[in-house]
Amino acid sequence: MLPDSGPSIGAVDDAIQLIGDASAVDADTVVVPVARLHPDFLVLRTRMAGEFAQKFVTYRRRLVLLGDLSLALIDSDALRDYVREANRGDDVWFFADWPELERRLAGEAD
Repeated sequence: MLPDSGPSIGAVDDAIQLIGDASAVDADTVVVPVARLHPDFLVLRTRMAGEFAQKFVTYRRRLVLLGDLSLALIDSDALRDYVREANRGDDVWFFADWPELERRLAGEAD
């Protein structure tokens, strides 16, 4: 879990760094607060989100983006579709808060 404050994240090099850090501690999931995302990350036409997420898929690490996306979702049908489809899978998840994430993880344990 990254702290809420710090430099913005979104470039492919950021993904590679996070994956390396996760591998070093044998973590299979990386949680990134939405507050840390680069301002263009959720603008799908920039491809930032897709390229970033693809690195996690390639290296078999789960990416969780944690925080309120409601404003971004209001403005983008494509982003709403992306979030919905991602949450159906196991590689990239979007959750508003910890309780949502914990419920999903508890469901996996069943």
